[in-house]
Amino acid sequence: MKFKSQIKPYQSAAGGWGSLEATTRFVFDSKQVIKNLRNLMRVNKAKGFDCPGCAWGDDNKSTFSFCENGAKAVTWEATRRYIDAAFFKRYSVTQLYQQSDYFLEYQGRITEPLRYNRATDHYEPIGWDEAFELIARHIRAMDNPDQMELYTSGRASNEASWLYQLFGRMAGTNNFPDCSNMCHEASGTGLKRSIGVGKGTILLHDFEQADAIFVFGQNPGTNHPRMLHSLRHAADRGARIVTFNTLRERGLERFADPQNPVELLTPKSGAISSTYYQPNLGGDMAAIRGMVKALLETHRQRINAGEAGIFADAFIAEHTHGMEDYLTAVDATDWQTITRQSGLSEPQLRQAAAIYQQAERVICTWAMGITQHKHSVDTVREIANLQLLFGQLGKPGAGLCPVRGHSNVQGNRTMGIDEKPSQAFLDSMAAHFDFTPPRAAGHNTVQALQAMLRDEIKVLIALGGNLAAAAPDSPRTEMALQRCGLTVQISTKLNRTHLVPGNEALILPTIGRTEEDIQARGAQFVTVEDSFSMVHASQGVGKPLTSTQRSETAIVAGIAQATLGNDKVDWLALAADYNLIRDHIAATIPGFADFNQKCEQPGGFWLGNAAAQYRFNTDNGKANFSAATLPVSLFPAIDASEVPFTLQTLRSHDQYNTTIYGLDDRYRGVYGQREVLFIHPDDMAEMGLQAGENVDIETLWNDGITRRVEGFKLVPYAIPRGNLAAYYPETNPLVPLSSFGDGSGTPTSKSVPVKITRSYSSNTLRIA
Repeated sequence: MKFKSQIKPYQSAAGGWGSLEATTRFVFDSKQVIKNLRNLMRVNKAKGFDCPGCAWGDDNKSTFSFCENGAKAVTWEATRRYIDAAFFKRYSVTQLYQQSDYFLEYQGRITEPLRYNRATDHYEPIGWDEAFELIARHIRAMDNPDQMELYTSGRASNEASWLYQLFGRMAGTNNFPDCSNMCHEASGTGLKRSIGVGKGTILLHDFEQADAIFVFGQNPGTNHPRMLHSLRHAADRGARIVTFNTLRERGLERFADPQNPVELLTPKSGAISSTYYQPNLGGDMAAIRGMVKALLETHRQRINAGEAGIFADAFIAEHTHGMEDYLTAVDATDWQTITRQSGLSEPQLRQAAAIYQQAERVICTWAMGITQHKHSVDTVREIANLQLLFGQLGKPGAGLCPVRGHSNVQGNRTMGIDEKPSQAFLDSMAAHFDFTPPRAAGHNTVQALQAMLRDEIKVLIALGGNLAAAAPDSPRTEMALQRCGLTVQISTKLNRTHLVPGNEALILPTIGRTEEDIQARGAQFVTVEDSFSMVHASQGVGKPLTSTQRSETAIVAGIAQATLGNDKVDWLALAADYNLIRDHIAATIPGFADFNQKCEQPGGFWLGNAAAQYRFNTDNGKANFSAATLPVSLFPAIDASEVPFTLQTLRSHDQYNTTIYGLDDRYRGVYGQREVLFIHPDDMAEMGLQAGENVDIETLWNDGITRRVEGFKLVPYAIPRGNLAAYYPETNPLVPLSSFGDGSGTPTSKSVPVKITRSYSSNTLRIA
């Protein structure tokens, strides 16, 4: 495979013809054109399946309910390409490890269970029953249940996730590291502390009523493109879209609706952001503090003039606690500190504050640009502080909206995929199934990897995902995985994690979201939860490639049956009829009463949000302000004065999480390559470097470990000076495993202290 590498600035709006062309190309490349056209007509539709991409909500109005990247996800999964025993006989694990992540997944679907043969360095076929017994044997040989880690990807259904956590807790562990630990953990933690619910408070239709939408640290054009429709419609009716994002992103500037013939065939497009600010990486908390400082001045001036203040006094008095301490912290924060940390001027922040003040209804929305810093929990709470001051909660067109990544990552947590489950949840499980679940907190993802490095973990089972590529500090992550006695990957396609096996390793092939799930009691459907707490059914329509692929739910049940038997639970009966699983969910998780009946509702049902109804599940029953001070430094463990650059890792447009669909990043003007480094032109010139020149990137940390990647091409870009950006997983080796968010444990992938030097090596694509 050959790719033309070039840097060519993209002049068009996001969406439009470029999006349609890319979608068409991926449909044809799947070698299943008719099948995938039919699939795309059923994406996010009643009697269809939920997109395996992002967790954005469904409007249930559009003729086509998918975006370009959703189409990539569907066609990437529903491909005719497959790999079998002959492929694994041809390639050793060592040979496959040398290939690119793109090459690995491009080979197609895994079709039969595989066992790693360490003597030959090849994967070889194994029967399902033999695979389940191998897993059970390793689990039974453990010294204690906490020597097992049960990792979960955000794509797992509610039914599979619930069954998985039940198996783990009946086996005796709360070790449930998951992808949320590496992305939105700060959102859940911060919101729980502030309002008692770790989820967003709005529904999708609130975007139709907001007067202003403040967008912090996210790039919807690539990561959740359907959000652009909501933002565009809001902007068209006059809502102010105010963006805080370190990079200029095309999807936050202009958008052409690919479903609108006029915008598809002409240069017509609509503006998204009315105002666009570019804070320093990690500077959003300071920016919001600056807005509040300006708003507080106005509030006091009006009161001193004998007028009504601008804060929501009645709401604050009845529903909140801690405002005075917070305002004291605001007073103690000087403008010099705010502008230095945020990278924005005082006039800019006063302008943003004025826009906020003028709006009757405000939505604040954010993503991983907020959540992957050391002080991310405090930043999420600062966003909540702003909204609480003005009572922007629990009314139409107003609220808090963390935009989740994978399509059911929020549902996983609702189902109990949580290393720190609530006592109420454990009590419910214990009473319903008459067993004693473990009560001690388990491991998050970073803690799990650290435990593996200490040789404390014997078994890793991964329900989806690609942990080796997703986790930070790649060499140490890979070393951690290889120290396990057994690694089990439940997967649709080949990925990096399969190539760093434990002493023994299994790959168990699963059907995908797009495919029919036929069990002993007939065709089954699953459910998922989106970013707006809407739960709806998903039922695949395509035929699986082979009969040797099994559903995630059936695989989990098979492992549980082999390990625990059926004294407490008839696991295989649950796998045969998912209605039975949903009955158990209804009996054990609040909000799911009459679950099976509610699944029949077109568009799904809303779980509700206590905070949106002014019921705050906090210790004092109030929404709590946070009086946290601004961070002294993004890097408290090292001398920040010696850090010339701060790096963030991010996705390209032809990528979703660790899945690499292609080698282009159209909106940023990058084609046929991934080892690039976005940099301000003045920073490049100051170092005597030129566009297109290669540099090496090295982390500045305090543990004596060299973290370095080489041969990254410089791309001048609209980014603040001193800030850099590059794609992951290529730059994951630079993120220290020991650097994670306070209170969240999330790797600090958006604030990596680095230096760059001229390179005398160049990366070449590892593609056979």
